[in-house]
Amino acid sequence: MTQSQQTQQNSVAEIIKERRSIKLFKKDPLPQGLLEELLNVAVWAPNHGVREPWRFIAFQGEGSKFLAESAFAFVKRAIADPEVAAKRKEYISNIPLTVIVVMPEDPRQREWDEDFAAASALVQNFQLAAWEQGVGTIWKTDPYINNPEFRIKIGVKPGEKIVAMIHAGYPETVPDSRPRTDASELLKIVDFYPENGVVE
Repeated sequence: MTQSQQTQQNSVAEIIKERRSIKLFKKDPLPQGLLEELLNVAVWAPNHGVREPWRFIAFQGEGSKFLAESAFAFVKRAIADPEVAAKRKEYISNIPLTVIVVMPEDPRQREWDEDFAAASALVQNFQLAAWEQGVGTIWKTDPYINNPEFRIKIGVKPGEKIVAMIHAGYPETVPDSRPRTDASELLKIVDFYPENGVVE
């Protein structure tokens, strides 16, 4: 049984716990239409007023090379070792698919917070839907995504924020799970009315 077949038989809870951030991808392209299929699942993320505060820019094939060139202009400034910077460029060039998730920057703080939370939920939906199909992802927020020149190069408009660069492809290797703190250690249940009116 393949990883995809096994995962499809699992519950949502199991998929959440099984998903891994993948850093090494096979060069195989994803099937035509799969990107749209995954995004059409992801957009069911909760969002206030059904504002749908997102759009997507996807890079694959020659587009991946363009994205790598665009990023390299800033990576080489940040990384002192030219060889390391060149390897980073090569790495991005060979990623089968990168999806840029963009949201409008609402000037109202409450709406901005709601939209960012919704777009983040969308990213997680995308990652889980991809994992169910045997596709690995990693959510990247490298520093250059805030650089105005880089943003212009890849088609991000003024007044928009890059929420995530999602690298995606079939995993070359799947890392082991890393332990999580048990939620009971972080949970406070209030089942009484505090005498002083403050939860401590």
